[in-house]
Amino acid sequence: MTGGEDGNINAISTPHTPAEAWTTLMDGNRRFVEASASHPNQDAARRASLLATQHPFVMIFGCSDSRLAAEIIFDLGLGDAFVVRTAGHVIDNTALGSLEYGIEYLGIPLVVVLGHDSCGAVTATKGAVATGDMPAGFVRDLVERITPSVLASLRKDKDSDVNSMVEEHVKQTAARLVENSPIIANAVARQKTAVVGLTYRLDEGRADLVYSNGPISH
Repeated sequence: MTGGEDGNINAISTPHTPAEAWTTLMDGNRRFVEASASHPNQDAARRASLLATQHPFVMIFGCSDSRLAAEIIFDLGLGDAFVVRTAGHVIDNTALGSLEYGIEYLGIPLVVVLGHDSCGAVTATKGAVATGDMPAGFVRDLVERITPSVLASLRKDKDSDVNSMVEEHVKQTAARLVENSPIIANAVARQKTAVVGLTYRLDEGRADLVYSNGPISH
């Protein structure tokens, strides 16, 4: 626990570089795994300090799964994380625009793509690829967008399981953010922002690095 700008013993100071943001994020996940979470930046003073502005240090593009609550698993508080979530962390124009907003207007130094094992959206896509039966409604759109990642995983290993497909999907999603967005790509090229991909282990609560693009090491 460190004293932040509002003087709260349970506050964390705002990181300003990708490396600082990465260290702070993973320190929080370590505390969560060890059941020693400090629940920083969650008091009335922190709430009041954010009335006029926000300076989140991490942008998390994660799956909508209820077990993947970003602020909890990384032991964060109010104003720390700018969070965008879709089932299977599927990119569409709205999600990409939200992420670009975080870079262009908030200057966030770290972008995280967060997947998790036993992902339902990836499981549904695996089944659709195997059987050729597509789901109904707009779930079909999710499956179609995840299919390239599932196929890529199967090309590497024809017996690929769902968790291997999740890891591949995280890698491909993170890479696509940089490829599809000149705003994100420019921030990474100038080393103002780093993009990382993490897979979350439901049983352990641990987030593991599977992709990185940018200066996350000191």
